Amino acid sequence: MRTDALRLRANVIKVTRDFFWERGFLEVETPLLIPANAPEEYINPVATLPSWQLQTSPEICMKRLLCSGHKKIFQITHCWRSLERGSRHLSEFTMLEWYRADCDYQALMVDCEELLQHITKTCLPDKGYFAYNSAKIDPFSPWQRISLQEAFLRFGQADVWDCLRKGLYEEILTSVIEPALAGFDSPVFLIDYPTELAALARTKPGDNKLAERFELYLGGLELANGFSELNDPVEQRNRFEGTNRARICAGQAELPLPEPFLNTLATMPASAGIAMGIDRLVMLAAGVNTIDEVVAFTPEEL
Repeated sequence: MRTDALRLRANVIKVTRDFFWERGFLEVETPLLIPANAPEEYINPVATLPSWQLQTSPEICMKRLLCSGHKKIFQITHCWRSLERGSRHLSEFTMLEWYRADCDYQALMVDCEELLQHITKTCLPDKGYFAYNSAKIDPFSPWQRISLQEAFLRFGQADVWDCLRKGLYEEILTSVIEPALAGFDSPVFLIDYPTELAALARTKPGDNKLAERFELYLGGLELANGFSELNDPVEQRNRFEGTNRARICAGQAELPLPEPFLNTLATMPASAGIAMGIDRLVMLAAGVNTIDEVVAFTPEEL
């Protein structure tokens, strides 16, 4: 089975690369070993050389390329996150990220629809759908867009801000919201997150409680995270510092700030960017339920 999955994986990656090349995106490579990632409260980087880290995402360097004038860029690369292991997680995994200047998160949602439909037509012509657990997800049926607050009220009978205040957000999301999303036979965008959950995203015009962020789900499995980019360096520094304060309160180490990124951020045009997990994308294409089935080797086999 893994041989078949590896062939499918190679085809999905090739088709994805062709999709972006055909649409005028520049494929870029950025360093894997960097002085600082974007600090996140629940993600811990892997330390390597003294005071350096493996990237948890290529976003910092890719956004600096936006600042230097590149308009449409993408990258398929390896990323590392410490102590992540489960049926859907690996500490080393493959990420697809793409960024667009002069647009917002709405354009990325259109990209997602077109990409998954293209992969289905090209890589899954006989099957015609993605699958996860018992769910079959048709990317050609109308995609759903549900605000995060609506999802919490509709499926969890709870207010998302109240859940954040009480420390119940992750519990409700994973035990109630995501299982409810598994019942949809089309992809679902959860959109418009509280700003507390979107440290690098721009706030919505006229409502600074919400950020222009979305997550894409298929069969209840999170596949991608995208947002309109925050390009205010003062606000971004404040958010990073707030993240570090939260890490310290939670007993975690303070993380260094990506100073070159902050120093160039004011030159970033209005932009949007997204990260999509390649391993999970192949899981959905293959119709398997564990990430182990779509990689050449698991950590335990090394």
